[in-house]
Amino acid sequence: MGERAKPVASTVTRDDVARLAGVSPAVVSYVVNGTKRLTPETTARVNDAIAKLGYRPNRAARSLRLGSSETLGIVLPDTSNAFFMMLSQAVELAAADRGHGLLVVNSDGTRAGEAARLDRLAARGVDGLILCSSVAFPDVKAFGSRPLLLLNQYERVHGVHTVGVDLLLGAKLAVEHLADHGHRRIGLLAGETSEGDPDARETGWVEAVSEHGLQRGPVARERFSAAGGYLAAQRLIEDGALPSAFFVASDQMALGMLRAFHEHGIRVPEDIAIVSFDNVPDSAYSWPPLATIAQPLAAMGSAAVDALLSGEEPRRRLFVPSLVRRVSCGCPPGEGDGAPAHG
Repeated sequence: MGERAKPVASTVTRDDVARLAGVSPAVVSYVVNGTKRLTPETTARVNDAIAKLGYRPNRAARSLRLGSSETLGIVLPDTSNAFFMMLSQAVELAAADRGHGLLVVNSDGTRAGEAARLDRLAARGVDGLILCSSVAFPDVKAFGSRPLLLLNQYERVHGVHTVGVDLLLGAKLAVEHLADHGHRRIGLLAGETSEGDPDARETGWVEAVSEHGLQRGPVARERFSAAGGYLAAQRLIEDGALPSAFFVASDQMALGMLRAFHEHGIRVPEDIAIVSFDNVPDSAYSWPPLATIAQPLAAMGSAAVDALLSGEEPRRRLFVPSLVRRVSCGCPPGEGDGAPAHG
């Protein structure tokens, strides 16, 4: 004869916790959901009963009762990119402060990937969708009437919330700072977009070079990654006629550029100065540390969550970036070459 199946332990209910703690089921709900202030003694007694019984609230039933999943969803173009992981962390912390969780998915930086991931999140019943799109003007009509916000979005998009940083201003800050160091010919290492159009960082570089009477150096475009920056720098070195300074569209790309320059004996900042963009943690620990344009990620994440949960009319929120001075631009050590602060 086969072995007799072991009986399955009965599910622990809210009533079981209430009986062990000597309180009403409603009091257990107050403790679990944090919806009413109780005495420390009562709260401790309920939590002790929850721990002893291994009680797990029925989130599905709670969602039906509240009409809310208490969860948001975010679609990132590349979950291996440090900047996007920092951005999603800022959103997750802001959501947690408002009693919500966050589901994070990767689109692989394509329109089709974005649409498929948004559909998947919507099917999970999330309360709001956040898209970090790989294109400047995503087709928001394709997403229907779902609560949607575009994050890391510089351009205004009609009918949808947008939150981003002023890329144009950030590029101008970088070029102006390099000009203050005496550089007259400044090149650009730009990131490739899926649509092939230049973004506002390139526009800002063009305008700042013109406004300050500078010369445009060479322009290279590659993927927003360290590997992309390395490949682009290799091509620039092979072409020759390098400028004395570069504005680089992301810290990840600048890290790759630093390696390529080091391999060819090009010193930073003595031979070529660099200012990049984003202020990811690695930018403070490269050698030399990267001067960079910082994005206020905590404020952006908080604004994104507030906009989605507020129910207010869609509008554009554009945050002001700031320059972080470090050695790669020519500033002396100690002016800002410590670890970046987040939050």
